[in-house]
Amino acid sequence: MFYWLMKRVLIGPLLHLLFRPWVRGAENVPSSGGAILASNHLAVVDSFFLPLVLDREIVFIGKNEYFTGRGLKGRLTAGFMRGVGTIPVDRSGGKASEAALRTGLKRLEDGDLFGIYPEGTRSPDGRLYRGKTGVARLALESGAPVIPIAMIDTDKAQPLGQRLPHPRRIGVVIGEPLDFSRYKGMENDRFILRSVTDEIMYALMSISGQEYVDIYAATQKARIATGHPDAASAAAAAAPGGREVPDVQVPVPPEDDAPAQ
Repeated sequence: MFYWLMKRVLIGPLLHLLFRPWVRGAENVPSSGGAILASNHLAVVDSFFLPLVLDREIVFIGKNEYFTGRGLKGRLTAGFMRGVGTIPVDRSGGKASEAALRTGLKRLEDGDLFGIYPEGTRSPDGRLYRGKTGVARLALESGAPVIPIAMIDTDKAQPLGQRLPHPRRIGVVIGEPLDFSRYKGMENDRFILRSVTDEIMYALMSISGQEYVDIYAATQKARIATGHPDAASAAAAAAPGGREVPDVQVPVPPEDDAPAQ
């Protein structure tokens, strides 16, 4: 109830008015049944705009810090995240993240949509970073299709460090579902998990037009914090899994929907 109240009455109409989101490929999201929506991650507001353009409810994984803040702001944030069904995850990985993935698996088994950011954190510079294999494990254990999602220009509306987004056009590109049923029963093979994850990231690269960097976003953030951001340059010459870089551009709004110049 809270989810739909926020989407249709309290927040959704205002976001539509201020940001005029455009969407491409909405028909790729099934009308029923479980599916994993794997998205690039450019800004906090990604988790607002993707649900805004879908007819079905989607629940995301969210960092555990959203649920542990103090003071009035912390309590309001935690209350909102719980209200919209966000699943807290400890981003240190390993067993610490297992509970969140188990919850996501249960949601998929129930025939619902589950959203995940394979990069694990927001991109520090608008590029696409190496995916973590949790999304592959979910896909193989659940048998659910993976639908790649590209958020467009949300980082320009809300750059890193900016609390509130400023109005500008944003977009959502939804790719064709990826089927990994051929790997059924191989969810404990780390090489298969990496291969599946790289295939998902390649699909994201192809629909987003982002440059790919073959290191984790969290690693690059740490390098930026210590004053060594250039170390990622050498890792930005290829596509996920060593594939050839696709010849794609960052998507733009449809011509009949673009603002006049």
